[in-house]
Amino acid sequence: MEKFWLKKSMTEMTSEEWESLCDGCARCCLHKLEDVETEKVHYTAIVCRFLDQDACHCTQYERRSELVPDCVKLTPVGALDYAWLPNTCAYRLVAQGKDLDWWHPLVSGDQETVHEAGISVKGKCVSELYVHPDSVEDQIIHWVEQ
Repeated sequence: MEKFWLKKSMTEMTSEEWESLCDGCARCCLHKLEDVETEKVHYTAIVCRFLDQDACHCTQYERRSELVPDCVKLTPVGALDYAWLPNTCAYRLVAQGKDLDWWHPLVSGDQETVHEAGISVKGKCVSELYVHPDSVEDQIIHWVEQ
């Protein structure tokens, strides 16, 4: 496969190419807390209610912005501003002019390598439906690098 992500700018990519950059890790679906003093983002083990945790895909992808108003739609123009994305995120890597990791499905040719490499949230999270708002801070995790 041609490495279009190294040859095209993000704004030159087709919508299919742009969407294919998603590695399926679902880390963007994790609830995050921001320290107002340091502006550091802390990931939690809490995921959006619409995430299929086994497949690491949104069950309401087309309607996500309507159902979850603060769900961020990643765009080529805003990619460099997504500092809250983990260092492993393909959108962040490509925005920085870097290549994709070996486990990315576009490189490996296999949708499962993101899970096999331990990058995805599969088996590591709890739905927001089962977390009391007062215990969100107790769910901060350290396995996502940023």
